[in-house]
Parts: sequence; C-alpha cells; structure tokens
Amino acid sequence: MLYYLFRYLSEFGIPGSHMWSYISFRAILTLVLSLIISAWFGEWFIKWMKARNLSEEQRDASIDPYGVEKKGVPSMGGIIIIVATVIPALLFGRLRNIYMLIMLGTTLWLGMLGFIDDYTKMTKGKDGIRPLYKLVGQAVLGLVVGLVLWLSPDAVVHENVTTERQNGKEVVIHTSEPVKSTVTTIPFVKNNNLRYSDAFLWLGEYRRAAGWILFVLVTTFVVMAVSNGANLNDGMDGMCAGNSAIMCFALGILAYVSSHINLAAYLNIMFVPGSEELVVFLMAFVGALIGFLWYNAYPAQVFMGDTGSLAIGGIIAVTAIIIHKELLLPLICFVFLAESVSVILQTNYAKYGNKRGLKLRFFKRAPLHDTFRVKPGQLPSDFRVLLNWPKGCWLESKITTRFWIVTIMMCALAIVTLKIR
Repeated sequence: MLYYLFRYLSEFGIPGSHMWSYISFRAILTLVLSLIISAWFGEWFIKWMKARNLSEEQRDASIDPYGVEKKGVPSMGGIIIIVATVIPALLFGRLRNIYMLIMLGTTLWLGMLGFIDDYTKMTKGKDGIRPLYKLVGQAVLGLVVGLVLWLSPDAVVHENVTTERQNGKEVVIHTSEPVKSTVTTIPFVKNNNLRYSDAFLWLGEYRRAAGWILFVLVTTFVVMAVSNGANLNDGMDGMCAGNSAIMCFALGILAYVSSHINLAAYLNIMFVPGSEELVVFLMAFVGALIGFLWYNAYPAQVFMGDTGSLAIGGIIAVTAIIIHKELLLPLICFVFLAESVSVILQTNYAKYGNKRGLKLRFFKRAPLHDTFRVKPGQLPSDFRVLLNWPKGCWLESKITTRFWIVTIMMCALAIVTLKIR
C-alpha cells in the first residue's frame, strides 16, 4: 500500500519518494519490519497462549530425550511467522502484482490448514485432522496455483532463445514479447531449458495444452512434497525455521536475477517480469523466520506447529515454480527431501520385516533428524537397524546447527549451478 502512496507522491517531486521504486530498498525495509514485528508480536503471543494454557503436550521421552524440558511450551507459533510476513508484504509490496497475490494466498491458505490441525490437537486432545484432509488442502492449492499461472495473462516470461556473439562475448537474446511458457531450468546442463510440452510432441496441435496440464500436475506434486517435507523437518528447536530462512534467502537471490533482464541474460536464464515482488515477499518471510528464532532456538519458548511448517513448505514450492526453478528444489530443499526419503525408507523397510516376522528398521528412528538423538540402549534389543549411525546421542543444538550448515552448502550449490554447466 505504501508503494502506491509514495509513487503518487513522487509525481509532486517529494524528496525520497522515488526510493520506493527500488526493489533493494523495499526488500530491506520488509526484512527489518518483519523481524521487528516477529520479535515483538512473538513475546505477546507466547504470554497470551500460556495465560490460556494452550501448550504442547509433553513429548514422548522414547522419541525426544529432551521432551521433559519442553512441557508446557505453546504451539501454533506459525501465527507469529504469518503475521510478521503478511503485514510488511501488504505495506511494501505491489498488491496488483499477480505473484504477490499468489504468495499471500499460499501463506494464508496453508496457514489456515495448519491452524485447524494444531487447534484440533490442543483443544480436543486428538492427533489433529486426518492426514488425507491435509493432503487434499495442499493439492487444492497446487491446482489453483498451477491454473492461475496457466490462465493469467500477467504470468509470462521472456525465454532465453538465442545466444549471439557481440564484441567477442556471448550475449543471450530474450524473446522480445512476453509469452506463456512451461519452460523450466535444468541444473548442470548447458542449454538448460526443458519444455513440458516437448513430452507430448506426438499429440500435434494438442501438445501445448497437454504440456500445461503436466505443468499443473507437477505444481501440485511439488507443493505437496515440499510442504510435507517442511512438516517432517519441524521436530527440533530452531530446525525448520533456520533451514527455511536459508532456503528462502537463496530463492530470493534466484528471484532477483530472474526479474533483472541484464542479469538473466548474463546467467542465460529466463527473464520473468514482475517476479521482483517475490524478493519483497521473501525478505519479509526471512525476517519473520529470524525473528521467530529468537523464541524458537533451543530451548524453545514456542513451537511453530503445522500452522508454520505447512505454510513454509508451500511458500518455498510456489516461489520456485513461479521463477521456473522447481528442478533446483532437490538441492535447495535437500534437508526436506532427506527427511521425506528417510520416512519412506523406514516405513517400507519396517513393513518388509513385519511380513517376515522381524523388527527391521532402516534408521534408528525417522524422520532423519530423530536418528541423531537416540541414546545408547534406547531402542529395543530385538530391533535390527540397517544404518546404525551415529553410535551416540548428539545434543539437539548440535544437530540443528549441522543441518543448517548442510542447507547452506546445498543452497550455495543450487545458485552456482546457474554458471556450472
């Protein structure tokens, strides 16, 4: 809203009003404001939740050896993140921008879905809403985002179609007119574009429509996968919030270069006009996550719950899809992917053992982060663990910090792939 106010004031020559046209200026403002809101609102929210005895139940000591210390800690802290993200985005973002509207809708929809789940857990003593309902909610969001990107005339790109040599240097020439495109970026490949419609060349004139249908399905899958990956990663103090802040900062860099025609040409990637508003939104989100860490770092004073984790995964997934970098998500969200794969391996290996009357486990415990805090002798003696590592129990703060380090390395690699081909 303030963007439009100061753009109007710039017509009268008001000093400083032109600064609001710079993405860097608005992005920094959103980062600072969201951090302040998150830190201030977080303190009030924790007191409010404790006064009403709305807190997490004591965690199972067989899973979390530090669970006794976390008795009475309020949950639903994702509300802090959402409030601290949405307010700065509304103030400093361009609300007529299709991508800003998509991100706000994603945040509120998945935040509401997670809130219903958390509220059910705390007030009705249940395990929350059925997993199927959460999957349906995520799938609906994925379908809506995919269809909006397909049908909206504002969601367009300038493809990097040719490379010419000018003054001894290779220069990427983008399409002069914006086009609707299902092209995405493939990492580590020189001519790194993949068009979904190319998988349907045999359909002739219908291949374009088939390509868009595949794009919508891929969008739905990515939203569900990343959102659930973030949910699984949310199991230790500061774990999901710290990892997500790093991931979103990396995506902010990718969004910025995608929105800058000269940088897009230099890096030989698609130019996505309007995606600069993603930078504003993501910096608000990063600031909110960092402010949340003030209370969520070990020992946590508040847990984000599904209210935060589902929204986090959706924001990361939708951002990558908008800038056509969804194939970089296995690198950027490597930790989320590892958590999801660990659960799949653990579940299927246990089923394999059950059919043979054996108690088999692939890891000591899943999701992956839980396997690092299993104390010696904590598992039943009749369990056969395929990957019995590490031998000891790591401190929770050490596990969290090391997962952050892995995320930093993988996000750096994802950004470097724009040059390594």
